[in-house]
Amino acid sequence: MRKWWPLVAVCLGAFMLLVDVTIVTVALPGMARSLDASFSALQWVLDIYALALAALLLGAGSVADLFGARRVYVAGLVLFAAASLACGLAPNAATLIAARGVQGVGGAAMFTTTLALLSSTYQGRDRGVAFGVWGAVNGLAAAGGPILGGLLTQHVNWRSIFLVNLPVTVIAIALTLAVVGRPRPAGRARIDLPGMASFTASAGTLTYGLIRAGDDGFTAAAPLTMFALAAVTLAVFVLVETRTRHPLLDLGLFRNRSFVAVLVAGALLMASAFACLAFTSLWLQGALGLGPVRAGAALIPLALTSFVVSAAGARLLHGVPPRLSIGIGLLLVGAGSGLQAVLDAGSSATAIVPGLIVGGVGVGAAIPVLSAAVMSAVPPERGGMAGGALNTFRQLGYALGIAVLGIVFRGRIEHALTGHVTDPHAMAGAASGGRAPRLPIVRAAVASGLNEVYAVSAGLGIAAGIIVLVLARPPRRTARPEPQRQKAAA
Repeated sequence: MRKWWPLVAVCLGAFMLLVDVTIVTVALPGMARSLDASFSALQWVLDIYALALAALLLGAGSVADLFGARRVYVAGLVLFAAASLACGLAPNAATLIAARGVQGVGGAAMFTTTLALLSSTYQGRDRGVAFGVWGAVNGLAAAGGPILGGLLTQHVNWRSIFLVNLPVTVIAIALTLAVVGRPRPAGRARIDLPGMASFTASAGTLTYGLIRAGDDGFTAAAPLTMFALAAVTLAVFVLVETRTRHPLLDLGLFRNRSFVAVLVAGALLMASAFACLAFTSLWLQGALGLGPVRAGAALIPLALTSFVVSAAGARLLHGVPPRLSIGIGLLLVGAGSGLQAVLDAGSSATAIVPGLIVGGVGVGAAIPVLSAAVMSAVPPERGGMAGGALNTFRQLGYALGIAVLGIVFRGRIEHALTGHVTDPHAMAGAASGGRAPRLPIVRAAVASGLNEVYAVSAGLGIAAGIIVLVLARPPRRTARPEPQRQKAAA
């Protein structure tokens, strides 16, 4: 039993950093009321954390190689705890957003070192067991965040979803220092600071532009400026990566269509299955008047189904090509989102249950296979970089999904309210944040906005499934027959 304590220490950190991606969703209405936060501010509370994770995951791996995985993991835990305390005490939305960004920096340091610590601690069969448990914890954290957030928000307050990290972090740090060994630092790593800076700038300005477009429109000066900056900084990133000796991401990997397909799958799965949960929570609490616990409980079918399928998939889907598991899983995610797009003014929380179950089956089938698929698509010496790229694209997909679906949600609500209220733009902003009066017309408008969100999510999931089924292929194995053919020809 003692040999598994390092696994506990690593999984505690992984659970915290991943649950904080989605735990906020059920607390959004409470944050909006307490901090007088706008809809765009609520989007940033979600997005800044995912953006920090996405932007720093690849670079954090180089830092861990240079200074040691355990040291970087503990430093990430300390930073994550300090930022969680700042989030829990935040007096206004701006402070909360800034603290969430710092939380993401700590989360990136933790996330990028967890697999390295497990690899150095366990060997053979034990390593397979450790990776399996780590994967199950990841899936449980992503799907169970809203449930935990609902319990804490209703029975304590929204601040407790951050403050609860403090005792867990103390336990994780103590365990790590006591039972986790010190892998020897590589010492030869080079940190690609220009690549990190340009990638962060590109992702951040693109997301900011999308969120501002929801308020100002796509043709306004601020969004257009941000989109231009995003394009320029992306071009700088490509230039830097093609010329540096130690790239953050080897762009040559993108010539491999299976690698590209898995990255697209990871990004669109998060956008399709999880980004819409924030807007679902706003409907459940703002339009239906449910408390945080009941709103979190309404999402249990997704969490439970995905966990059961993920746990059973290792046996039931063994031998099934990853391309099929991921592709069909994504098609089910898309179908599940589509099944939820049936809401009207009289709909209750049970209306989305069938779609959540179908989507949960898809999530459970696809997520556990993604890491293995991306590793098998590249040479072994690029496995670490490929895994980091997958995690980066997953978090980036979630962040951009929140921004894009926010535009869809608010825009559709405003369209539905036009002609029925004096200021549809202002009322749409209030309704999007769950702060509008619970009038029948507002309830109908929010339901219409959420239907549009689900429809777009369905399209993303189905498109991703088709991309994987068409592009992803097993490695070619044609090397051995060649000499025989040559001998026969001779």
